[in-house]
Amino acid sequence: MSRAKRAFSQEFREDAVRLVIESSRPIASVARELQIGEGTLGNWVSVYRRDHAGEEPGLDVGERARLRELERRYREVKLENEFLKKAAARSGGRCNGPSDSGGWGGVPEGFPGARVELGGDGVEITLGVAG
Repeated sequence: MSRAKRAFSQEFREDAVRLVIESSRPIASVARELQIGEGTLGNWVSVYRRDHAGEEPGLDVGERARLRELERRYREVKLENEFLKKAAARSGGRCNGPSDSGGWGGVPEGFPGARVELGGDGVEITLGVAG
């Protein structure tokens, strides 16, 4: 069953787009709040951004620092994830066992500067991140 097409005033559209742009809220959240389709609001926002490219304010110093920190953390998490995937593949399904060298620690292959140590509180994984 199809829904009847709703008409929205230009003022309503502009206000909806402003909620997304100025508050940096997700389109889905604003669409739910206004009881309109997410795709509809997404289209309005896309048109606005295309028509007003370059007019949105740039990042201030604090936001740039936060962005750099988030990018650094992302690289760290990505490296840790790669490490854990390789460790899981190398383990062959074994859990909590010694490494191939017979010890409980070692340097994982493909990760220079990385080290795995078994301590009293569990396993400590140390990874070096360039950047």
